[in-house]
Amino acid sequence: MTEATMTFDERYRAISARDTRFDGQFVTAVRSTGIYCRPSCPARTPKPANVTFYPTSAAAHEAGYRACKRCLPEATPGSPAWNLRSDAAARAMRLIASGVVEQEGVPGLANRLGYSPRHLTRLLTAELGAGPLALARAHRAHTARMLLVGTDMPVSEVAFSAGFASIRQCNDTIREVFEMTPGELRATRRATERRGATTAAATADAEAQGAIDLLLPHRAPMDASGIFAWMAARALPGVETATATSFARHLRMPGGPAHLEIRQDADGRLRLRARVTRLGDLAPLVATARRLFDLDADPTAVDEELSAHAELAPLVAALPGIRVPGAADPHEMLIRAMVGQQITVAAARTALTALADQLGERTADGGILFPTMTAIAERGAEVLRGPAARIRAITGAAAALADGSLLLTVGDDAAEQRARLLAMRGIGPWTADYVRMRVIGDPDVLLPGDVAMRAGAAASGLPAEPAALAAWAERIAPWRSYLTAHLWRAAPVRAVRTAKPKTPSKELS
Repeated sequence: MTEATMTFDERYRAISARDTRFDGQFVTAVRSTGIYCRPSCPARTPKPANVTFYPTSAAAHEAGYRACKRCLPEATPGSPAWNLRSDAAARAMRLIASGVVEQEGVPGLANRLGYSPRHLTRLLTAELGAGPLALARAHRAHTARMLLVGTDMPVSEVAFSAGFASIRQCNDTIREVFEMTPGELRATRRATERRGATTAAATADAEAQGAIDLLLPHRAPMDASGIFAWMAARALPGVETATATSFARHLRMPGGPAHLEIRQDADGRLRLRARVTRLGDLAPLVATARRLFDLDADPTAVDEELSAHAELAPLVAALPGIRVPGAADPHEMLIRAMVGQQITVAAARTALTALADQLGERTADGGILFPTMTAIAERGAEVLRGPAARIRAITGAAAALADGSLLLTVGDDAAEQRARLLAMRGIGPWTADYVRMRVIGDPDVLLPGDVAMRAGAAASGLPAEPAALAAWAERIAPWRSYLTAHLWRAAPVRAVRTAKPKTPSKELS
């Protein structure tokens, strides 16, 4: 059950039970105190007559409420609604988290969504209770709180890392949202540490190496070993490094090269160690890490829906909290998907490693940045091997991405993105849907022609033929991406390449 489908009474029962599963999905504003809280706030449950529920903290703030100093509602996982929903509000929230307002302003955000700034402001205010500027400010406040509590960064660096234009703007916003100065907010670290947000030793170790070390909150359960294994099987040497409990990679950000490492600590928590060239890239990098590991998912809702079907209950029991891996970069994801069509993971990894090694840029610490779309368009044919038509399709897609004639972002409308991809030579339904699953985080994608998925379906007692499997899976909507992930894991053996050239296998990069 998600916030969008919950009634007032259901939300009130959630806050009465102090249910942590709903943290980040809505906030509770209390008229008698003038504050808003996360659902699990330990304070006394307010009377129903004094309660108003808001979908975002920005909406509560715009209504005149301040953040609770006890439960810190900004320190929660994000709402899964922004992936579950495909409307303009959800797309806007994904783009705001990616730093679009800081980089391009509200006009840039509106242009990406196909609206005028005025109409977008009206739409978001009506839907979410706050306009784009307020939503972006709330996101900056969240990032600043995270850095103040989780690191020893100077307030000046916190301000610019969070996306504020000035230190004064950061100070004013912190006071307005939290009714505390940055120093007072930082003083809450001791209480935060008791909740497991950070340790002084970890922070000192990270900052000694020029990196920022932060907790990545998420809802339990979490199949961390599964997603680390996924990344390890596809890691490109030089670009990425993966183990059973960590994943690291180099990537481009607007301000220059960056590096992220997601790892599982001794207590089973996920942490992010990040290094950026420009401080303003830190908040978008954190958003990228969260998308990459699907950390804003609602695993309870997914598991409950899937396990309600007898055929899937054993899969969910064996792997509770399965995640659907995201993408570090949308353009890179399309190229990796196209290179990996109809070949095994190992073969795709070999081809992509050669591409990165020969066309990628070296970083100061000896790493490799995945090649730019311009480099692939101009020189990809020198490196790629295989049918000439396939190589032309890959370099053609790279050229279209480079010159902007093909748009591919985390804020795309799902149907429009799919149509744009299918219009490109060499991109079929499998690739378009796979990219949609990975880039947008669409939770409702099924790949019925996928060989490994069909093998997993057969092993699980489901129909193995594409049409029959697609028909059966309709009952799982809107969680078919998680069904796909379970069936991939359920495949008894590595799937071989299909004999039908237009039916790609699961074995992608």
